Amino acid sequence: MMNRIALLGTGLVGGSLGLVLRDRRPDLTVIGYDRPEVLERAEERGALTDKAAHPAAAVESADLVVLATPAGASLPLLDTIADALTASTIVTDVASVKQPILDQAAEVLPDDVPFVGGHPMAGAEHAGIDHADPLLFENAAWVLCLPDALPEAALEHDLKPVVDMIETAGGRPLLLDAASHDRIAGLVSHLPQLVAVALVNTVADTPDPDTALQLAAGGFRDMTRIAASPFSMWRDVLVGNESAIHDALSQFTRRLQTLRNRLLADDLDALDDAFTTAKDARESIPREAKGFLHPLADVYVQVPDAPGMLHTLTGCLADAGLNIKDIELQKFRGGAGGTFRIGFETSADAEEAVAVLNEQDYTARRP
Repeated sequence: MMNRIALLGTGLVGGSLGLVLRDRRPDLTVIGYDRPEVLERAEERGALTDKAAHPAAAVESADLVVLATPAGASLPLLDTIADALTASTIVTDVASVKQPILDQAAEVLPDDVPFVGGHPMAGAEHAGIDHADPLLFENAAWVLCLPDALPEAALEHDLKPVVDMIETAGGRPLLLDAASHDRIAGLVSHLPQLVAVALVNTVADTPDPDTALQLAAGGFRDMTRIAASPFSMWRDVLVGNESAIHDALSQFTRRLQTLRNRLLADDLDALDDAFTTAKDARESIPREAKGFLHPLADVYVQVPDAPGMLHTLTGCLADAGLNIKDIELQKFRGGAGGTFRIGFETSADAEEAVAVLNEQDYTARRP
């Protein structure tokens, strides 16, 4: 039974984990460690029951320790807490690169302290405790990577507190070996981040970038949403998973070159095949489950040009119990009204929002 958990790091992921655990397990003691100003904010938001001034103090008597820091910070933290851990303590993490931290844990942790590599498939463009959300992990796959010495059955017995924590937070445990995780992450998470950065910078580097970016709405904006992520969130990932990212970039570069060659040869049949293959693969992605990338489910709604329309619109959705995750005024013409793009967590919420808004005589649709 998990009674005491230590969160080393109380930013977006650690803070969200603290919020949901305290909400769904109010009997649980949650001790946090972070910079003093971050800890204060985490306590104000209700993510912690207590604060610790040092990592070793936070993990004392803990049943479960979660390293909720970037990978580069998690590696030295293992050294810092090693001597304060007891045989009854389990250690896990949330970093998006798994092999380096599994190797470090095997080297520095006591033999009787098990380490389970973890990576929740949930996140946001913005870091920090102020963006923490107790629903961040809802229906999200949470990858678990075991050291070679631990059998899979351990997750049902000695390591069950890890599984209990994930399920309490709303996540779905998924067992995967570290090499496979890092290879897949390189393809579906780390490569898209670099591609989004390159795509935005390509457009921004045109002779008339302001005009180009003004016209780059719709699909371009959706494709490049993650380009808004700060480099500080990616520094350790790009270094820690460098080999897999190189492989992914090489594969992507070959694909681009193939498309370029087809264009040069006017081979429209081959381009047609490429589009069809991509369409079929894209449609096979689960729509309701979170993965390495979790786009919002968008709704477009037209509103008249009148005072208080935004308040009325959001109030209508709030009355229906629908939580808006993002909102943007896309088009506006004085006297004629405009179009809002409203993002929801799930497709089901978006479909319900369309029905609610249309009942209120708005014109709402899914893209």
